[in-house]
Amino acid sequence: MQRTRLAPDYEISRVIRGGWQMASGHGALASENPIADMVAFADAGITNFDCADIYTGVEELIGRFRLRYRDLRGEEALARIGVHTKFVPDLEVLPRISKSYVESVIDQSLRRLNLERLDLVQFHWWDYEAPRWLEAAQWLEELRKAGKIRHIGGTNFDTDHMLAIIGGGVPLVSMQVQYSLLDSRPAKRMVKAAGENGVSLLCYGTVAGGFLSDKWLGVAEPDDALENRSLVKYKLIIDDFGGWDLFQTLLKTLRGIADRHGTDIATVASAAMLTRPGVAGVIVGARNRTHLPSNLAISDLALTAEDQAEIDAVLAQANPLEGDVYTLERDRTGRHGAIMKYNLNKGAA
Repeated sequence: MQRTRLAPDYEISRVIRGGWQMASGHGALASENPIADMVAFADAGITNFDCADIYTGVEELIGRFRLRYRDLRGEEALARIGVHTKFVPDLEVLPRISKSYVESVIDQSLRRLNLERLDLVQFHWWDYEAPRWLEAAQWLEELRKAGKIRHIGGTNFDTDHMLAIIGGGVPLVSMQVQYSLLDSRPAKRMVKAAGENGVSLLCYGTVAGGFLSDKWLGVAEPDDALENRSLVKYKLIIDDFGGWDLFQTLLKTLRGIADRHGTDIATVASAAMLTRPGVAGVIVGARNRTHLPSNLAISDLALTAEDQAEIDAVLAQANPLEGDVYTLERDRTGRHGAIMKYNLNKGAA
């Protein structure tokens, strides 16, 4: 597993295991032993785990995994495990947010994860019209200086607000963004700005909730209810990208590339994003260890110039998605924003 540094003192695996699929309420759970699954990922070299304070039950699960991994492999092995959580204050809290609230949520994550210091806290803010987003970021920086947080990143901020946070004295090391062969919005402005300011990109959605996989190759466009909000979300992206026919063209192209490398569509789709400038890692959701071998193959797959040219030829036919990072999703009355849930941090103090 390839590794890289988000900061001089912090190294990560370039494939990160996502935690959203483990949250209660995210479709049917498909693992009888999620802690054993995480042990298998860590042993195989995928040593970083992404979660959030709003992923119900996931921080607690990772906290139990950390204790188990220490018992099984020892303190030295545990030290290689990195947990990336998020600070996601509820939409209804934003107008009255305070430093004490921020600290209470961070303390809650520390307790859940059985950590004395959070490795990476990724800050998300639902509504820029609620004006205290910069103050909240600065409060996180105060908590970093106090020793409760090792590094601060962002989640889904657009380029201008990312730069404002950095200009406000908060040393962001990363920005988690939706970035895939279907969604190139970060390439418009953020890639350049992030690179100029030492911010690495961590990509989610590289397989579009499972749409960028062999499962959907040659399948008719779905017209009934999809299994979960993730699929609903990415089907909207496919519609904006150019529709089902162009999506199928992309899948066929990826299948041809996968055949040449002896792999699958999802692996090619994620590996392609690791070649993009500024991308430090891809976040791959997993309900269990079924796809662990293909997850491991992502960082080792070396796409050729021919492979890249074939992908680029399809992407040249696509419609550019509107706006900067997460602009579409911030319109709570629009197609993309209306499906979001904005008040999931009820457990916070």
